Order: sequence, then structure tokens, then C-alpha cells
Amino acid sequence: MTATTNLLNTPLNALHLELGARMVPFAGYSMPVQYPAGLMAEHHHTRTAAGLFDVSHMGQLSLSGPEAAAALESLIPIDVMGLGIHKQRYGLLLNDEGGIVDDLMFVNRDVSNGGELFVIVNGACKHGDLAYMQQRIGSLCNIEPQFDRALLALQGPQAVTALQRLLPGVEKLVFMTGAAFAVDGADLYVTRSGYTGEDGFEISLPAHAAEAFARRLLAQPEVKPVGLGARNSLRLEAGLCLYGNDIDTSTTPIEAGLNWALQKVRRTGGARAGGFPGAAKILAQLDGTAPPQRLRVGLVGLERVPVREHVALHNEQGQMVGEVTSGLLAPTADKPIALAYVQAEYSALGTRLNAMVRGKAVPMAVSPLPFVPNRYHRG
Repeated sequence: MTATTNLLNTPLNALHLELGARMVPFAGYSMPVQYPAGLMAEHHHTRTAAGLFDVSHMGQLSLSGPEAAAALESLIPIDVMGLGIHKQRYGLLLNDEGGIVDDLMFVNRDVSNGGELFVIVNGACKHGDLAYMQQRIGSLCNIEPQFDRALLALQGPQAVTALQRLLPGVEKLVFMTGAAFAVDGADLYVTRSGYTGEDGFEISLPAHAAEAFARRLLAQPEVKPVGLGARNSLRLEAGLCLYGNDIDTSTTPIEAGLNWALQKVRRTGGARAGGFPGAAKILAQLDGTAPPQRLRVGLVGLERVPVREHVALHNEQGQMVGEVTSGLLAPTADKPIALAYVQAEYSALGTRLNAMVRGKAVPMAVSPLPFVPNRYHRG
């Protein structure tokens, strides 16, 4: 989508313009890619202090009813029914071939006692996700889109210092937990999570309250605004997948290296094994009875040449054995990094491959993930 007249605006649009943001089309919205300080400064500020991101383009959903947990569990290979109150998990919405329809985050806001499962999905996928859920589980639970709510992400080692001034008690949260707060009569729900590899928070709040709260955050000395550009470089250094680039309907969770997201209870031999779309294929890949032919890997450049998505990867014999899905010159790691899919026999750590950049072979090596150590606050 390039015609800006067709783009939606988030509740913070006027603030972005006031702050001098360069706006770009993203997921159907006009979104800030960077502010006058620039991508590099925004990236480093998030790593050292606190960056404020507008992620209101994301889709927020509420699932409720006595069967809501079982219903959602029937669509994702994750333990939903065993999730504690105000605990959060990462999930993968699957199709019948085991491909990833979307990746998402969900929180148990006491769904078994009349509360809800609060779900956050990707902005570009939210309408499709809603239709898919309504088709598959709409008769089993109440599915309420909350696409009008705003979502802010405050990320970085000083995020907690800034946020606790406005929301006393938020510092008690640990990684992947949440709590409700109220500010000036507005209901907020805050989780200690994010997409940067740093400690931080995501804050769901009504659209009408978003600008005032964002201004209060930006008034804190630790906090500066950060755009989509640095959001991408931060998540890539953290080794995190971007939907549409690194995962999509053609990739399974096992090919994507997301085995860690599948709890034992949903695996072969578990109390609620299988029962999700594509389960036979995914569990066979996970068990090794039908291992995947390709795998997602991290790559580091052995020369200082950035390698972008869609670049072919060749083995030493010149045969194509994979393709880069995300890549850049990493600001913190200070070297070229990339995520890629390669034939399984080329996925071992240290394997040398050549990225074909404008006809030139650029040497790279398979690297552990993340590229920059994460700093989640686990208590």
C-alpha cells in the first residue's frame, strides 16, 4: 500500500508529526520509521536507556467463555489451559498444513472465572486472524476484537525506572507476566514483555488516553521516541522472527527453530498431545521421525558487507542451499547479521556459506542466536 490517502492513523499520529517523525506505510497504517535523531541513535538509546514505540497497529482480541482456553488451544501448539492467571505466553496460529498463519502473544486474565484471554496479533494479519478464529472456534467462545485500543511498548534497561513513576507497582512484574492499572480513569493492561531482547513493557490502553500517557512517558528523562527502523534492528539482534519475512504459512514452527515454544504437554507423550492444526507433521518433525529439510539459522558476516533479505546462500561448491530472510549491519553487534533458511545439513554452528550480494560471494558463518544477549527481567 503506497497511497497515503488510504492509510489509517494510530491514536498517536499527531504526536509523531509534532516530534518530526518520518512516516511510512506499514500494515495499512501511517507509521513512524524514525525520528530526527535517526535509526542508529534510537537503537542505541533503547539498548542503554528506554525507547517508546507506538505499536497501535497491532491487533488486540479478547476471548472469553468457559471453553475459551480449550478453543484457543485447538488452534495453537501451546499450553493454554495450564497457563496461570496474569501469565503470558508466545503462541503460533497454525493452518492444517502446519504452516504459521501468525505469531501472537496471549495472557490469561482469569478466563476460567469469567475473565478473558487477552491476545495480541500482528497488524498486517489481524483481520485475517479474526476471521480464521471466528470460523474455527467462534461457536465455542466469545471473540471480541479490540482493534480500537492503542498499544505502546516501552523498552530498555531503564524502562522500569521511568514507568514505575507513572504506574507504581509495575516494577513487581517479571518477564511474561501482566497486571491491570488505571490512569485518569482509563484502564491499562501492562505486560513485562517486548520485541527488542531488552527488559521492557507493553501497555494496552484506550485510544482516547494514549496521547496523554505517551506524552507523560516522553517527559521522563530516560525515554525517547523510537520508530519502526530501530524496532527492526533491535528484534533482529535479539534473533526474533518478523512475520512475513522469517515465518509465514509456508514454514512450520520446527523449521523456524521455535521448538522452545511448544510445551511438553502438547508434544508426543504429553497429556494433551497434538489436537492442533498440522499436528501430525509438526510432531513428526519435532520427534525426528520426519525431520525438516530446512531450518532457520543465524548468520554473521565474515566481511563488513550488509546482507539483506532474499539474498541467495551458496555452499562452497556454488550450489544454492538457502536464502536470507532478514539481514542488516547490526548497530550493537557491530557486524553484518542475518536470519536465513538453509538445507538442514548446512545448519550446524560454524558452517561457512556464501551470500551472493550483487554477484559477489560474501562469506558468512552459522551463528548462535541471539546475536546480542537478551536481558529480560525474570526476577
